[in-house]
Amino acid sequence: MQQISRMLMKLFQRARLEKPGQVDPRAAEFTLSLLVAMYDRSGTGYVKTRSAAAALISLSGDTLLAKYRAFFQFYAVRDGKATLITRSALRSLLTDLNQIPAIVGEGCTLSCVEIAIHDCFHGVLNAAIVEEKFLSWLRSEPAVLLWLPTCYRLSATEMVSHQARCR
Repeated sequence: MQQISRMLMKLFQRARLEKPGQVDPRAAEFTLSLLVAMYDRSGTGYVKTRSAAAALISLSGDTLLAKYRAFFQFYAVRDGKATLITRSALRSLLTDLNQIPAIVGEGCTLSCVEIAIHDCFHGVLNAAIVEEKFLSWLRSEPAVLLWLPTCYRLSATEMVSHQARCR
């Protein structure tokens, strides 16, 4: 928890320098509280770094494709020359990401995660998939993660301005 706290402090200090006046001084504290609420419900004082990274990536202002690629990098395993994501790693990713809507009472059941894994690996004979297959599946907007592109689209529309005048 201390390691994540330090990392968040550095992250938000850098953000305050880049965007003065736009970052709440308590952003690191609030973000840590959110991560603890999502990933340490039993109060162990431990949050997996990978889970915290998945949450931060999904809540970042980056593009969907950049987020999807980052998820792959954090959860994939190296197999010789190839980097692949296994069913187990995908299960971990989806379970971690499911904690975000769950914090506001909108999470799905474990069966949703299993259905999504089955869908992602549909027609795949190997035990793992390459990044292209993973990205293709995510672009199809699986139901278990439908909140992610929806939130992205909502935040992207905040930046849109029209040159029309209202009467």
